[in-house]
Order: sequence, then structure tokens, then C-alpha cells
Amino acid sequence: MELIFDIGNSNIVITWYKEGEWADIIRLETKREEPELYYSNAISHILLENKINVQGINKVVISSVVSEVTDSIFNAIKQYLGLEAIILNGELFSSLDMQVPKPYEIGSDLVANAYAATREYQDDFIIVDFGTALSFTIASFTKGILGVTITPGLKTSIQALSKGTSLLPSVPVKIPDTVIGKNTIHAIQAGVLYGYIGLVKELLVRIKSEVKKPYKVIATGGLREILRELRPEFDIIDEYLTLKGIRLLSQAASHK
Repeated sequence: MELIFDIGNSNIVITWYKEGEWADIIRLETKREEPELYYSNAISHILLENKINVQGINKVVISSVVSEVTDSIFNAIKQYLGLEAIILNGELFSSLDMQVPKPYEIGSDLVANAYAATREYQDDFIIVDFGTALSFTIASFTKGILGVTITPGLKTSIQALSKGTSLLPSVPVKIPDTVIGKNTIHAIQAGVLYGYIGLVKELLVRIKSEVKKPYKVIATGGLREILRELRPEFDIIDEYLTLKGIRLLSQAASHK
């Protein structure tokens, strides 16, 4: 069994892969200030709650964009499972059979997305990842990663609006029936969410015009509410795309 960690700015996504099957995704809030013991207890609780036999875990892989949490998770895994996790890094990215620009700078989640999309589906893709940041990774099956576009994620935008103003509240991620708001919460939801839908559509139009060839669009991430509205824009929706890429990259690392 392979245990996979995707450490993001808002959440740590945890799942495992066994005998060709992925387990359900579990999300743990990313807490930068918490010590190693906190994560050791959290991992122990998750595995026990899901009746996972720790003796059956033979590999652990970590992808992280939060460096201060990476060591805590790594040490917690070593202490609890007695395993040294594989950490995806620039050294690995620079040795892949896929072109990765600035391998020591690019986020490991973006590389994982590109690697999974091009290797599993064997085509050229614009990968839209709905996370703390909204990212568009342009990946060619033959040429690797061509570039990336990044903008604040939906929840990040809502939180920024609330924190940056005195009277505007933080609101749930819910698309209202109308774009003209009838109260403050409705007005914020309408402006941010419908504006976000327009943002995604416009960036896809501009990216497609720049690449000048047909690229399929694949979406991943956890925002189902917004994904439903944008469904016609995507050829594929793969919630496990990043996790698949992390696993595939760990296999590449094992062969080095």
C-alpha cells in the first residue's frame, strides 16, 4: 500500500493506493504552527479510523508547497510508521523524461498535475487546478510543461475581501440564482462566484489563443460548486489527478 500526502496552503490531502484502487480523499487542515506530534497524532487517528494496517504500508510519498510543514509530516511518518517518505523536489523534476521549467522553483503540485495528465491521458492539456490558488498549467505530451498561469483561488478571494474590509462578511461558496444581489451576502456571492466563472472562461480563451493548437482541458481540485457551472469548459474532470501524478513521480524517483 502506498500512502500519499499532498500538502497545500489550506489543506493536506491524504489518501492511499492499494491493488489498483484509490481510497477516498481525506482533508486535514494545514496548520503551520503545529508541532510534529500534532501531525503524528492526526495521521495515527486517520489510519486507525479507516482500519488501515500500518504493516501493509510500504511506501509514503509527500508533495508539498508548504516547506514549514514538510519536515513535521516527514518526521511524524518516520516516527509512527518507521518509513522515510519520498519528498518530491527539484532534483527529481530536473531528471524527468518531461521538460520542467525552473524545476527548483515550480510547485510540486503543478508538476504532478502535468505528469499525470500527459502520462495517463497521453495528450496535450491545459490543467485547471482549483485550490488555494487557481492554476492553469499548459503541458504538452511531447514537450513537457510550457508554462503556468496563477491567480488567487476562490476561497482566497472571498477571505481577502472579508479581511480587507470592515463591513463585508466572509460568505459560503454558493452560487446564487441571480447575479444582482438582494442583500450583502448574496451580492458578494454573485460578484465573486460569477466573476470567478468569467475569469476561468476568459483565461482559457486567451491561453488557447496563445498555444495555437488544440489542447484538451482537464480540471482538478475540491470546489465542486464552481466545477458544476464550468463543466462545459472541461474535457475531463479528475479529482485524483494531482495524487496520481505524485504517485507516478515517486515511481520515476525510484528508478533513478
